[in-house]
Amino acid sequence: MKATIWHNPRCSTSRKTLAILEETPGIEVEVIEYLKTPPSREKLLDLYARAGLTVREGLRAKEEAARDIRDADDATILDAMLSDPILIERPLVETEKGVRLCRPQERVRDIL
Repeated sequence: MKATIWHNPRCSTSRKTLAILEETPGIEVEVIEYLKTPPSREKLLDLYARAGLTVREGLRAKEEAARDIRDADDATILDAMLSDPILIERPLVETEKGVRLCRPQERVRDIL
């Protein structure tokens, strides 16, 4: 099975999720460092829809840059995420069984 992780190597939860994927037999892991290669608008909306998340739930609200948009509409939040991908909460993992925002990292097991 293939698993794609939208990964930030500086994030401990993202690193732990990647470790679970790499340690699981039969998993072919594709790592996308989303800060270097951000998803398109369509891809991000698809990931959120498949994960059952709203755009607001996908916002990394801890970030300083999120302060001004926390109460904005989805289109504004999405535009901000696309222009500054650090605002995308991580890690997102997709497999043929679905998509999960893996916070905590054990949530990845739901789709393996």
